[in-house]
Amino acid sequence: MRSLVFLLAGLLATAGWMHGEIKTPENGPIEITSTGQTTYENGLATARDNVAIHIGNTDIYADYAQYNSSTHDVTLKGHVRIYRDTSLYNAESGIYNTETKKIRAITARTESQPYFLAGNDVTSIEGDNAYLIKGGYFTTHDSSKPDFHMRARKIRVYEKDRVIFLNVTAYVGRVPVFWWPYLYQSLDNAFSFSISPAYYSTWGPSLLTQVTFPITDNIQARLRLDYFGRRGPAIGFEPTIEYGKDQTSVARIKTFYINDQNPEINQTDIPRTGVPESRYRFSLEDHTDFTDSIYGIANITKLSDQYVMQDFFQGEFRIDPVPDNVVALTKINPVFTLTGTERFQANDFFTTTERQPEVVLDIKRHALLRGPIFYEGETGFANLRLQFPEDSGIKNYGTERFDTFHQLVYPNTYFGWLSFMPRAGYRGTYYGKTWDLGSTIFVPPSNPLVPDTILPPPSTTNPIKFAGDTFRSVFDTGAEASFKISRKWEDVQSRAFGLDGLMHVIQPFTDFSYVKEDGPNPLSVLQFDRFEPSTQLRAIDFPQFTPIDSIADWTVWRVGVRNRLETRRDDSTMTWLELDTFVDRNFENPYDRTDYSNLFNNLRFNPLPWMSFSVNSQLPAFAKGFTEVDTFASVQPLANLQVNVGHRYLNGNPFFENSSLFVVGGYLRVNDNWGLAIQEQYEGATETLQEQRYAIYRDLTSWVASFGGVIRDNSGVKEYGLLFTVTLKAFPKFGFDLNFDPASSGQ
Repeated sequence: MRSLVFLLAGLLATAGWMHGEIKTPENGPIEITSTGQTTYENGLATARDNVAIHIGNTDIYADYAQYNSSTHDVTLKGHVRIYRDTSLYNAESGIYNTETKKIRAITARTESQPYFLAGNDVTSIEGDNAYLIKGGYFTTHDSSKPDFHMRARKIRVYEKDRVIFLNVTAYVGRVPVFWWPYLYQSLDNAFSFSISPAYYSTWGPSLLTQVTFPITDNIQARLRLDYFGRRGPAIGFEPTIEYGKDQTSVARIKTFYINDQNPEINQTDIPRTGVPESRYRFSLEDHTDFTDSIYGIANITKLSDQYVMQDFFQGEFRIDPVPDNVVALTKINPVFTLTGTERFQANDFFTTTERQPEVVLDIKRHALLRGPIFYEGETGFANLRLQFPEDSGIKNYGTERFDTFHQLVYPNTYFGWLSFMPRAGYRGTYYGKTWDLGSTIFVPPSNPLVPDTILPPPSTTNPIKFAGDTFRSVFDTGAEASFKISRKWEDVQSRAFGLDGLMHVIQPFTDFSYVKEDGPNPLSVLQFDRFEPSTQLRAIDFPQFTPIDSIADWTVWRVGVRNRLETRRDDSTMTWLELDTFVDRNFENPYDRTDYSNLFNNLRFNPLPWMSFSVNSQLPAFAKGFTEVDTFASVQPLANLQVNVGHRYLNGNPFFENSSLFVVGGYLRVNDNWGLAIQEQYEGATETLQEQRYAIYRDLTSWVASFGGVIRDNSGVKEYGLLFTVTLKAFPKFGFDLNFDPASSGQ
């Protein structure tokens, strides 16, 4: 093998180079090796056969190479391959400039996972890692016959950053399917483009498009251009802004506007009136770090009407049907947290508890004078106002409230095994106004599960009457206790049940709570932080019990036992089976006037990584009550099959309708190319098939496609939808994406 090395600083040519020194740019060395003839004449160095050139971080291979020391151009011919960093360029011929590091090639190809590019003319532009391709060809499928590709008049590629296409047509196989005059595709997650064809019965045939793009290094934005067949065009802009020190502060803004051509469309059983044509949504979610210990939050949502979220943002509506509007500033400290809150009614069609403002000092539990007794407390002032919908006819009301709570706790361990923690506390609350009960005679509800401590909210026929201020004192005391006993069985071994030894841990526990309220009739307290119906037991300790305006006398004793079976797996201890059993003895309980609460049993069983089972149940075992059993099982018996089954049974609760809800779903991977998914939701109490979802998935090598449908039954009013999804594997955010809540896609 003959080797040619060009060096600066007066390095003389070797025997293969007979005509003096060769200067290279920036005093950098060039090494050329070949197996054929090499010559050097008139400043031109020529090498033939298996030529290899090494220049810094660039390696060049070709059948023929000629280096011009004056222009610093390397002319290349035959099986040209240029490696620069992690990029590969292939061409039959081309020119590489060692000074500018630009490439000029004819019919070149380049590879930089996960994409592949080719073109009739490739030229380096704007620095070391950018180039222009004319007559360009782009794909992510590493095949001589790719499933899809794009052809563009020009392609500008910026390594590890972005690709820009001009006059581009997308092909599936040989069939053109879409054309763009301009297309920008980021090579990271900062950019994405999607087109979502959709059909929904409340929208009609629709087309949803989203473009996510960077505005600056710290501002990303999403532009939505949607068309709903029955509603009309819509637009949305959703920037995400990172700012402040180290960009730890974040603001997310969502906007949406549509001139609704059919605002009267209503596929629910709830009547609507007065829905405007001009419909919009503005939301701000912000977290600002002012210092290491002071931060602020803002959650603000302004809506055109109370149905816009339900019509166009169904995914968010199911989670939060009444968006909040709150601004808060918080100071944190190892001992305390100080928070100022402003909560207001931005949408006058929702009932809102305004806090303008509320300031709360929360003292964390800590040892007094480093002794055995711990103190915790909470003190706050609030200007409270209950704002009803503007057209409700109900008069708004409000008051000032000052509330202070202090509690001492003495945790200790006795006999080396008994954990015992007594507590005693005091709460004082001042209200600027109260409810004038007058000569009202209150008859407790016939159902003992309905609280007798609150009056029905005011109405047009029962308006509120105010009385003067009042002060309420609340004394609380109680104690928690628990201990553990365990036993091990090291000889319990079973691969089938995932057992490597077994330890049974039994933990009996108890919590006794006594609360004495001294002040006005609890019914006269205006309700702001108020009792909310729930199927679950409420906290019986302070400050965990938060509806402070609904406090009344209670004496409750909660007893239970926790059983855990633990085993070893993956070098750690994991809970194989867990059963929590507990019940309340109600000596006096304003929220549950039965002698005993339901008996609760919460079971969780995870015998194997591919199997889980849980049952959360409560039964009226000792007194009148209601029944609730929630069951869920997930199993993957085969590598290609996953099945999920859930059931919720509720009967006899005075606040919620009886229900026997079945949810069944699963996914079957038929083979490497096909998959099937199904989900059914059936309400047995009304004999209604509430929701059906079906989908077929097809792996198209570079793409994943699915087609399916959904049918929803809203109390006899049915909604329909069709699902078609095509997603490019290499760029999961680039593709055709349809969500059955398309307006919430991307979340």
